[in-house]
Amino acid sequence: MEIKRYTNEAVELLKQLISTPRVSRYETAAADIFEQQVQKWGMTCRRIGNNILIQEETDPRKPTLLLNAHIDTVKPVATWTRKPFTPVVEGDRLYGLGANDCGGGLVSLLAAYRIFRDGMMPGASYNLVFLASCEEEVSGEGGFRKALPELPPIDVAIVGEPTGMQPAIAEKGLMVIDGIARGKSGHAAREEGVNAIYEALDDLVWLRDYRFSKVSPLLGATKMTVTMVSSGTQHNVVPDECRFVIDVRPNEYYHNEYLFAFLQKHMKKCELTARSFRLSSSHIPHDHPLVQRCIALGMTPFGSPTLSDQALMPFPSLKLGPGESSRSHSADEFICISEIEKAVSTYVTLINE
Repeated sequence: MEIKRYTNEAVELLKQLISTPRVSRYETAAADIFEQQVQKWGMTCRRIGNNILIQEETDPRKPTLLLNAHIDTVKPVATWTRKPFTPVVEGDRLYGLGANDCGGGLVSLLAAYRIFRDGMMPGASYNLVFLASCEEEVSGEGGFRKALPELPPIDVAIVGEPTGMQPAIAEKGLMVIDGIARGKSGHAAREEGVNAIYEALDDLVWLRDYRFSKVSPLLGATKMTVTMVSSGTQHNVVPDECRFVIDVRPNEYYHNEYLFAFLQKHMKKCELTARSFRLSSSHIPHDHPLVQRCIALGMTPFGSPTLSDQALMPFPSLKLGPGESSRSHSADEFICISEIEKAVSTYVTLINE
């Protein structure tokens, strides 16, 4: 019955958040609501920009477990048939932007934290720290990265991304690379100039065809995809520049810095610039006690292709949250209320051991 009460309160908080636009970098109003509700429930929290940190008394003899989920959302896509900022319950489903990614995980983890904090369970073997982070969807400087120096030493983290309540023990990283091939402009009707598009072609074909040898049993192969190409000013001018963007998704066997140096070596005509190296692949050992506890509870570890704040965590972590990743960033996003209730119960059981 206590799980049910905490679940109901979690759902009501999620409805408030859905009603408050909280697109990345514009989460202030939603963070205000979250902070005020935490205070109403009698907890002390600290505001770090639009990140909300709850850290109460700790036992130095115990390891520390971080519970983390993000408060922000992507922008609503044009194909919504509902009002994205109007929470609507139909049967077991709660519709609204951010309900699944990752409002459900956010309020479920908070409910589990409250259950231990309120003494509803005999006690956890971990010190618990809770962080609602912002700017996750854009890997922004004001999000988890800003909050990280303010955290106590963390031994392990649970990240509440939607995973169907199965533990994602590995996650692909991300590196975005800007490329440019240079030519020389000229009139297209005459044999003059150097076409920058043709200069780029061999390198683009190599990017399409190359396969990295180390394939992860959890994450599969490291993947490179050319996702944007731009060149030319008008039909009768030989283009002197061809710009493109490469989306690189490394598995745990390759560091971003190594991949960038490798690409630079193999690009014959193009110059490359990496936007960042900081979003690395992450994984937690299969024999970690938290992973083993998940397995003992009947869960199946897997590897996740999607990025989260795990990439910024210098400590072991896994993703475990209600909802399904396939619903994220899609029109008419929803979370099932039963999924939230199951998540609260699972988190409590997991943490209690």
